[in-house]
Amino acid sequence: MKRARIIYNPTSGREAFKNKLPDVLAKFEQAGYETSAHATTGVGDATEAARIAVARDFDVIVAVGGDGTINEVVTGISDADQRPRLGIIPAGTTNDFARALNIPKAIDKAVDIILANHTCKLDVGRVNEHYFVNIAGGGKLTEVSYEVPSKLKTMLGQLAYFMKGVELAPRLRPIRTRIEFDDKVFEDEIMMFLIANTNSVGGFEKLAPEAKMDDGLFDLLVLKKSNVAELVRVLSAATRGAHFDDANVFHARAKAINVYTEEKMQLNIDGEYGGLLPGKFTNLKQHIEYFVPTPDQATLQIEEPIEEALE
Repeated sequence: MKRARIIYNPTSGREAFKNKLPDVLAKFEQAGYETSAHATTGVGDATEAARIAVARDFDVIVAVGGDGTINEVVTGISDADQRPRLGIIPAGTTNDFARALNIPKAIDKAVDIILANHTCKLDVGRVNEHYFVNIAGGGKLTEVSYEVPSKLKTMLGQLAYFMKGVELAPRLRPIRTRIEFDDKVFEDEIMMFLIANTNSVGGFEKLAPEAKMDDGLFDLLVLKKSNVAELVRVLSAATRGAHFDDANVFHARAKAINVYTEEKMQLNIDGEYGGLLPGKFTNLKQHIEYFVPTPDQATLQIEEPIEEALE
């Protein structure tokens, strides 16, 4: 019999998943899985729970929570030679990675995607000793994600980041940065850089519209030194996917990227603090096999009504 381990953040999504856990376990059992669950207790616990699940030879791990929980689970299985297949049930605020995979927030629908058994092998990023599934970056603007309240993220999505970025703009200072990507070099004063593995970043679904999750390549985006007016212009263009035409934006695609700075710059990994630069970024091509919607399921996805998100 197939064995599944559900690793969930009990505080995510207003505890909606915790309340539905008995129904989810029953549904997995009916589909032929021997299923158990682990509720995380704090930062890093999902990583340890995933490592234990790997050691116990579970066939499937299901990560339930936001991008941080998914990142921890991926970290827990990425070092293994034999990695379980990974299912996602989104229960966070922005859920960038789930959105990139077209997985809905409705728990029943997300479970149906896993049980449909349609999978795809996707890339994982690694920087220094950390893994990331969605985005890594640095610069003062990336620290906006730490300062936007969770409630505001839930209510306003990308607009929350836009507002906070404009608010912080007058006190942001560029940092001289050298970026080596494959056999090329970019060097300039920058406001931030982003290394994207998906097209959905901080609620911006068009920030890296050509990003593919299984080609072994990152999308590198750099915002050069900008004043407040230029920053507002770029952020506005980014909501439409028109920022590549801006002279203050540099874009490239690469499988390996090294970033060096002349002064301290924090590293942001999937929306969380990841230490300090310099950083060596490597793309692990098709490293983990995920459950994704079947073509029929993908065509039926309906975005959650905003009234439900605001409850």
